[in-house]
Amino acid sequence: MSALKGIRILDLTVTLPGPYCTHLLADFGAEVIKIENPEGGDWFRRDKPTINGVGLRFLNLNRNKKSMALNLKSPQGKKIFFELAKTAHAVVEGFRPGVVERLGIDYSRMKEVNPQIVYCSISGYGQDGPYRLLAGHDINYLGYSGILDLGGFEDRPPSLPAVPIADYSAGGLMATVGILLALMAAQRTGRGQFVDISMLDGVIGFQHAPLAEYLSTGQTPRRGKFWLAGNIPCYSLYETKDGKAITLGPLEPHFWANLCRALGREDFVGHQWAEGEKGREVYAFLKKTFRQKTRDEWVAFFQGQDICLGPVKDMREAIEDPQVKHRKMIIDVEHAQSGPWKQIGIPIKLSETPGEVVHPAPSLGQHTEEILKELGYSVEAIEGLWGEKVI
Repeated sequence: MSALKGIRILDLTVTLPGPYCTHLLADFGAEVIKIENPEGGDWFRRDKPTINGVGLRFLNLNRNKKSMALNLKSPQGKKIFFELAKTAHAVVEGFRPGVVERLGIDYSRMKEVNPQIVYCSISGYGQDGPYRLLAGHDINYLGYSGILDLGGFEDRPPSLPAVPIADYSAGGLMATVGILLALMAAQRTGRGQFVDISMLDGVIGFQHAPLAEYLSTGQTPRRGKFWLAGNIPCYSLYETKDGKAITLGPLEPHFWANLCRALGREDFVGHQWAEGEKGREVYAFLKKTFRQKTRDEWVAFFQGQDICLGPVKDMREAIEDPQVKHRKMIIDVEHAQSGPWKQIGIPIKLSETPGEVVHPAPSLGQHTEEILKELGYSVEAIEGLWGEKVI
């Protein structure tokens, strides 16, 4: 039994935040029906890099989903969507605020046909406020939030994360949590609700260290000075002899003491958080020391010692890591168009109702006829919808 078996979700989203949300839900058994424009569908279908013409990101984000090609701008397409909404538990959309109102498929209309429906809108800045219509992407939300300013060293510009944090976490993950909370509430009350996910809200909400510190002290954290931004000796990256790097993170005193003893510098044990001249001395020692061996030699040197140290790996090394393999975070998936290839596994492990990959990402409109027949449409009626370019 899948954790979300019996839950039907209508997915109007494209590209990354929304599809990542429904990807998580689909992996745990929700029936996700991806409603796509018949003329091209999700932009990620054609986005490079591709495998046999299919966008790599699309294949990863849309497994376990069904695809229904439906023209929501046509009256008949809208009628079909409303019929489908009567059977659904949730709708997820990621348009700019105002678009679903113009299409006539917003929450106020959905709840008229299905009072129990959960309707989630994912946007950059939320459904209200002065920025609600402002265009944006991950980098913009991080910039507004204050997070981006903290990353990097004080004598350099801010460093940009390699993964879109706002899209995945503040958008996709927050939407997933919001939908599940609203579904639980609907089970108790019999009423659905509107879930308003702002990616800026999400990245503001992540800052329980720097922002909480500022709110308490009134002192603005600065790049190169904030303790988790890689600029203190006990929490940083260190270059090794071979030009690679290690991660060092002994924040707790006993881990730091273990490091100092291993390196023959017990005199540093009491100076984990040293600033000024002493802090510079500790930092200089560590930088010089870690350049004396290769990355893998240091990992071997510290094997079995409680220190919080590890290698900085490239992608090739990461997927071959024995822990990653053991946790099945890289899996093999078969796709009709792309053939067999590897995908990212399921990061949430449940003992009784685990997630699974049942089928690969669908081709555009692959399940349109199946869904229409379920709604009671005859073969002749479906052929007519094809002819009118409704589907």
